[in-house]
Amino acid sequence: MSKKQDFVIIISADAEWRVVQELFPDGKYAATPYGEWFDHFYTDHPPLAKPVVYFHGGWGKVAAAGSTQYSIDRWHPRMIINLGTCGGFEGDVDRGEIILAEKTVIYDIFEQMGDPQEHLQHYSAELDLSWVTNSLPFEVRRKVLVSGDRDLYWQDVPELKTRYGAIAGDWESGAIAWVAVKNHTPCFILRGVTDLVGTSGGEAYNGNVDYYYQNTKLIMKKLVDSVPQWLCMYYARYS
Repeated sequence: MSKKQDFVIIISADAEWRVVQELFPDGKYAATPYGEWFDHFYTDHPPLAKPVVYFHGGWGKVAAAGSTQYSIDRWHPRMIINLGTCGGFEGDVDRGEIILAEKTVIYDIFEQMGDPQEHLQHYSAELDLSWVTNSLPFEVRRKVLVSGDRDLYWQDVPELKTRYGAIAGDWESGAIAWVAVKNHTPCFILRGVTDLVGTSGGEAYNGNVDYYYQNTKLIMKKLVDSVPQWLCMYYARYS
């Protein structure tokens, strides 16, 4: 059985994890049924006495839910953290902006036998950010993140905006947050906007996936570099 760890940082997409591997080339990587993991000591930050687990949980809702439960059962963390990327709604957010999720909604549920709203509400999760102060590593937008096992379709954007107040969407945050809340485990999600979706389609669609990869490198480095500051903030509130 693994030792209890205070923080497990789940990285979902393969492209996001490749950046983490580049940032931690000396990590002692080990295998799980979902993906690799390693732990890292932030020796320059004395409040962080225990190592932090970085875990490749896998892409999509199924892998996200399974790997989150695996993380909780194995490491019993004080908090689950998800760092990653998202697609933004053109005109509502800019490339490079960081979304701090206040709430997640799994929107690709199409119920025809009961109340669709009831089922959507069931798979929504509210996140406790009461420990987050105004002294942040960088500017963030506190918003709803919508998740679905699909890239964003521009035709869906108007309803996602008006129905949920969202400005960006991804594949995994909704499942990660839902499982964490069900386990009474605090959850913290930061997602950076790599590309925009509008009436003309998506910037990273139609063979332009390298655009996503290049922006993913920038976003993930920014998020990972900020980890010690966020964790020190959490310890300052709860230690």
